[in-house]
Amino acid sequence: METIVILGGGAGGLELATRLGDTLGAGKRARVLLVDRYPGHFWKPLLHTVASGKCDPRVEELSFPAQAVEHDFEFIQGEVLCLDRAHQTITLAPRNRSGIDGVCRTIAYDKLVLALGAVTNFYSVPGAADHALTLDSVDDAEIFRRRFIDACIKAGEQKTQVDVVIVGGGATGVELAAELSNSARALAAYRVHTLNPETDIRISVIERGQHLLPQLHPQQANRAARQLRSLGIDVLTGTAVAQVTADAVIDAAGIAHRADLTLWAAGVEAPQLCATFGLAVNNLRQIVVDSSLCSTNDSQIYALGDCASYVCPIKGAAPPRAQVAHQQAMFLADLLSRRSGTPRPDFRYHDYGSLVSLGPQTAVGVLTGAVTGKSIRVGGATASLLYQLLYQKHLLNLHGTARVITQALVDWLRAKIVPPVKLY
Repeated sequence: METIVILGGGAGGLELATRLGDTLGAGKRARVLLVDRYPGHFWKPLLHTVASGKCDPRVEELSFPAQAVEHDFEFIQGEVLCLDRAHQTITLAPRNRSGIDGVCRTIAYDKLVLALGAVTNFYSVPGAADHALTLDSVDDAEIFRRRFIDACIKAGEQKTQVDVVIVGGGATGVELAAELSNSARALAAYRVHTLNPETDIRISVIERGQHLLPQLHPQQANRAARQLRSLGIDVLTGTAVAQVTADAVIDAAGIAHRADLTLWAAGVEAPQLCATFGLAVNNLRQIVVDSSLCSTNDSQIYALGDCASYVCPIKGAAPPRAQVAHQQAMFLADLLSRRSGTPRPDFRYHDYGSLVSLGPQTAVGVLTGAVTGKSIRVGGATASLLYQLLYQKHLLNLHGTARVITQALVDWLRAKIVPPVKLY
């Protein structure tokens, strides 16, 4: 029986494992293994809601072992140390780093799919890696949330203010700024801190480009900037960051922006691990793949999502977005299910648009028709509803209709009885 190993349980990796488990695994046509360093899955586009306290990851996180049992694949928790392409094996770190069972584990594969996601790219800005926080994982988001609350409590005791600087005006930076502003007000209402959220908590977004949200039309970007400013958020466009210190972000003009907390959301790159496999990579360490998402160096290795460098013949390089990972996962689910010797089809990425949340009740974005290719700009409550449906679509791919409807009802009931943000 052929063994297919998927490294990484992000949006693309888990959807691929689920689909292959339902087809190849259930039919005993292949052994499907998913490997991830964490025991559960959290949809990365929602990490800003964890950082702001709006979402409790313990509630929303999906258990890998449970998903594996329900969809006929296997899950192995472990951190990848190295890849031996000659013998087609992967080496994982010991199960317990405290010393118990300190033996490295080896997994053999016939086909390997790399779905390792991305990490923050600091672009070699001095001090950024040392002093800025990131949103690469749930742990990172929780660290930011706790430090924000601690900073607010401390500032209230000392009768000072809190300054938060978010570097990067893309979707992550804009969405975090909007949610953080609302969380500051909610925490004040529940008397977690004694600050006035209107005057004592200052949130700034610094963007190198001339507009926020470069993936959107300038008109939509300006609308987002106006919404942020209406929440009391400082929006600084056309501002490059030259240095990050422990208590400030210094721009290229030499102006120091005071920062009790600095969050870096200015770009991503593939994990360092990708550069150790002996495969062709680009300047962002992404695995270079052909039109079938197969590595250009090894016909048994595929890559998808943020760690893959796929260049569409018409639209150019695919962006690091969840919809790209989803489409590539569905493509590989079909390709890897085909009989040996079947010609490989070509992957084609379809951009269906982009939506960015600007708080609980509003969003902006653009929708692109699958057939016509025409773009429609959306905003306000309509865009906010569509934004929420994106996550439901991801859950639908993992669980099916009945469970998604049940979960939506549970979430609605829970929202009626718990505070809108985590208070501790």
